[in-house]
Amino acid sequence: MQRKPRKTPSLPEQEDGDQWWGIAVANHTYFSAGAVSGPGWILLREALRISLLVSGLIVLAAFFAGCATAGNGQMTETTTLPVPSGTMTQISANGTDYPAYLVSPPGGSRHPAIVLMHSFNGLEPGYREMADRMAGDGFVVIAPAWQTYTQRAGDPEVEAVIRSSVATLQKRPDVENTRLGLTGFCAGGRFTMLFLPQVKEFRAGVAWYGFPESIGYTNNTAPSAHIDELTVPMLMIHGSRDQPSPVAGIYNYSARLDAADKYFELKVYQGKPHGFMIVNGSLNREPYAEDAYREMTAFFSRTL
Repeated sequence: MQRKPRKTPSLPEQEDGDQWWGIAVANHTYFSAGAVSGPGWILLREALRISLLVSGLIVLAAFFAGCATAGNGQMTETTTLPVPSGTMTQISANGTDYPAYLVSPPGGSRHPAIVLMHSFNGLEPGYREMADRMAGDGFVVIAPAWQTYTQRAGDPEVEAVIRSSVATLQKRPDVENTRLGLTGFCAGGRFTMLFLPQVKEFRAGVAWYGFPESIGYTNNTAPSAHIDELTVPMLMIHGSRDQPSPVAGIYNYSARLDAADKYFELKVYQGKPHGFMIVNGSLNREPYAEDAYREMTAFFSRTL
């Protein structure tokens, strides 16, 4: 029997080229000054003007195509492929249909793939924007709406949704089905910590501001109870001012991972709160958030 999707709740609020053009014009004026005149000077002046304009345009094109300025003033690489737009599809978990956002890189080659689990605030536009950007960086991404029927979905239901997402990816001709990763945010971060050790198709995971000691909405097990089952690398990304999931708990979880000799990486952003990647439903583009995004994609590129 088909379940009736819940109504979407109202979501709480969260958790220069012109200057270079001016330089080219100024340089043209400088080189045009002087007492020399005549046809020879006019030709030289025009040649210099054209050369400066072409050089300026080439530098601008290189700047905007391949670089962005990070918060520390250094130049860092950004997405180089065209950023595609995904579409909504359906997956079936235990006989129940769930909508999911699916996006793939352009072209006909095969790529690693990611299951993206949204936060407690639902599949907000920012997650779809992030999935599109990840596809531009070479990943097929599926983001299932795991709260379709209840906002507080239990772990068995979410596990079925994750396994169905994996099966959907593995059937696609554009996916290298042995190179699958899992990432999630907030409650999705907890699901990443919880199911990365249990769903053996995954080769790596990135948990954003997760809850390692939470037993979830249906009193199941905490992610920390599954440390011994973890066999693949995990990156955790957290803010030092996270109130729902204090960073001290992440440090304790990290110590237990280390004691069990499990490979993990941890990136903590000083002063940042819980849920900092999606602000008012949109993808955060502040320098620290850009850095966190690059941490995730670089980690998946290294480990998948």
